[in-house]
Amino acid sequence: MDQLPSYVTVSDQPSDVLGTLVEKWKPDHVAVLVDENTKRCCIPLLSIPEHTLVEIKSGEENKTLRTCESVWTALTAGKLTRKSLLINLGGGVIGDLGGFAASTFKRGIKFVNMPTTLLSQVDASIGGKLGVDFNDLKNHIGLFQDPDHVIVNPKFLETLDSREMKSGYGEVIKHTLISDRDQWSRLLKSSFEDQDWNSLVPKSIAIKNRVVTADPTENGLRKILNFGHTLGHAIESYFMKTPNKLLHGEAISIGMVLESHLSLQKEWLSQADFAQIRDFIVSNFTIPTALPTLEELINYLLQDKKNDSRGINFSLLNGIGNCEYDVNVSLAMVKKSLSAYQELI
Repeated sequence: MDQLPSYVTVSDQPSDVLGTLVEKWKPDHVAVLVDENTKRCCIPLLSIPEHTLVEIKSGEENKTLRTCESVWTALTAGKLTRKSLLINLGGGVIGDLGGFAASTFKRGIKFVNMPTTLLSQVDASIGGKLGVDFNDLKNHIGLFQDPDHVIVNPKFLETLDSREMKSGYGEVIKHTLISDRDQWSRLLKSSFEDQDWNSLVPKSIAIKNRVVTADPTENGLRKILNFGHTLGHAIESYFMKTPNKLLHGEAISIGMVLESHLSLQKEWLSQADFAQIRDFIVSNFTIPTALPTLEELINYLLQDKKNDSRGINFSLLNGIGNCEYDVNVSLAMVKKSLSAYQELI
């Protein structure tokens, strides 16, 4: 049975968990990284020891080295040392950037992630991938480093609107499609509004933990977690420069439809299974009716970190509940899926 990582605690009493960690580690300084949303909605729900508050602007467009510099500047001004602690209170951007900042500040200080979105609770805070975007490329600069602890508070989900919750749901769907056909059958039976997050969040964390424990630095198996992300990241990056920005989970949901179509082209998915995936995603997400062309996405695709000398690599479903990685796909196949997108949805 899939297990939670030892460094993850799911609790509706996060302040108590944090207090125990602070008492154990005895940091000489504590800093808390927030954005304007978590400062307003989440800080009031917590009791945190005396600390320096560091605030950055929310949004993927702010996950940059320049923002990281501002965090390092604030930590320096706050007189943090190598014995200090940074608490990252927020979603994926806060966790990715804050973890990267902590892991590089004075060659590394302790950090705790307190994920406040469904996306960060089930995915971004688990597995040790940290980093920032660079020159419009997602997560282009980064490293692998597990947080010293992750505190998942289900009550934080009550602060989110439906769109943010659905963005996180995209990663729940991905975890299910790549590894658990029985769980997929259970998802199909419940609407998004009726999902039991208290059971679904730990289940999704445990699926990811099983994969990253087997392959911490993504030399093989961990690449299956990128299902939907090769095209999804490219589409997310493209829309980031337009007024119609997509949330991460929205872009990944499009990526899952397109990459499932690639599996259909390879005859790894039946028409019935593809249609089931497509219909489920279309019914749960509001996604664009038109996508950029292959020519508009190619530069993003060529920078994908899974690529090798053979070209663009994908992680594709080989039946629901099973995923293959390092699958080289021709540009003609990618173009076919992109061209057929409007018919697909």
